[in-house]
Amino acid sequence: MSRIGKRPIPIPKDVEVKFDGDLIVVKGPKGELKRRVHPKIRVDSKGSELVVSVVDDTRESRSLHGLFKVLIANMVTGVANGFEKVLEIVGVGYRAEMKGRTAVFSLGYSHPINFELPDGIDAKIEKTRVILNGIDKELLGMTAAKIRSLRKPEAYKGKGIKYADEIIRRKAGKAGIK
Repeated sequence: MSRIGKRPIPIPKDVEVKFDGDLIVVKGPKGELKRRVHPKIRVDSKGSELVVSVVDDTRESRSLHGLFKVLIANMVTGVANGFEKVLEIVGVGYRAEMKGRTAVFSLGYSHPINFELPDGIDAKIEKTRVILNGIDKELLGMTAAKIRSLRKPEAYKGKGIKYADEIIRRKAGKAGIK
């Protein structure tokens, strides 16, 4: 059994959870999220907590136990508080700006890169910081990863787009000829 899966998920007062067959719907002040639950996983409501359990004791259902507990906990946290990812742009002349729902990046290429934000993700750009907000942690992480992949940080000068908490391991350059 999963140790993570055994822990109950506390439901805040302003969050409402509904079950519709294998679909779980979580509503809160920030929005609404839906997810299909695997048939080998059972989700029960006990007072102000959700309990995730397995239907049988197979290897597959044990592996899904902790996964679905964390996915549902992220849904509850997202609709209650939301999530935030911060990216930093490092490099001379590298910059970004918002034009409606499109982020325009100048990253040293011969052309600017237009990045259309998906529905449910909001962005705020402050000079060299890109702040992404959303209620769906999975979508937020994918969006941040796609933006980072536009110009990954390189190891010599650290130029590129990196997460704010990411540490870039720097390499020494050429020693030179003596």
